[in-house]
Amino acid sequence: MSGIIPGYRRPTLLTQPPYDAPAYGSTRLRHPQQKLLRLPHTVTETSAPRFSPQRYPVRADLTVQADGSTAMGERIIIGGHVLDEEGRPVRNTMVEVWQANAAGRYNHPGDHHDAPLDPNFQGMGRVFTDEDGFYRFVTIRPGAYPWRNHKNAWRPNHIHYSVFGAGFAQRMITQMYFPGDPLLALDPIFHAIPDEAARNRLVAKFDLELTQPEWALGYRFDIVLRGRDATPMEDHH
Repeated sequence: MSGIIPGYRRPTLLTQPPYDAPAYGSTRLRHPQQKLLRLPHTVTETSAPRFSPQRYPVRADLTVQADGSTAMGERIIIGGHVLDEEGRPVRNTMVEVWQANAAGRYNHPGDHHDAPLDPNFQGMGRVFTDEDGFYRFVTIRPGAYPWRNHKNAWRPNHIHYSVFGAGFAQRMITQMYFPGDPLLALDPIFHAIPDEAARNRLVAKFDLELTQPEWALGYRFDIVLRGRDATPMEDHH
């Protein structure tokens, strides 16, 4: 099998965000200005390190700290499958999330939003998919926050996702939004994806099966890594 390149289904045109999205102001400063150079991957980039719970501890519940203290806000469950272009499960892959707290503020020194910090919410989690490609987190529904991209600009409620392959060079990043959020219609990042159907793949679905009675609502967010139905990714290019 040496030298054989497996088939790869490229995403459909206009289903992935461009490097330069004029309405998303900061892309003017950070998108490449010259033609991209393709660098050959070595064994290090393609097959190392081996991500595992032994080296990268799991933190599936973002709402409870080591001392038992709990975060403020609406507790929710988010879960879904990581799939390839044929709908096959991607097993044992590391999924990380990070987000703002219920008041719309990140636990980060660079966030100066005038909103309270929650000392019991770090806003970061990590799990590994199971044999069915399934992942699950317990977290807090994040709040909206201002981001100064344009007049009276507010980001919709969202959670950032990172999915790793076999090595650091195999990383894909995206965002999950919530159904019914009125800010989605106004958000330049969301609308940087030209195709409406592709945009809507970033919106989670309420899921009664994931919902735990009298405890937390559940939202399903499946991630498709390649092909015509691929989930839009921030670093697809």
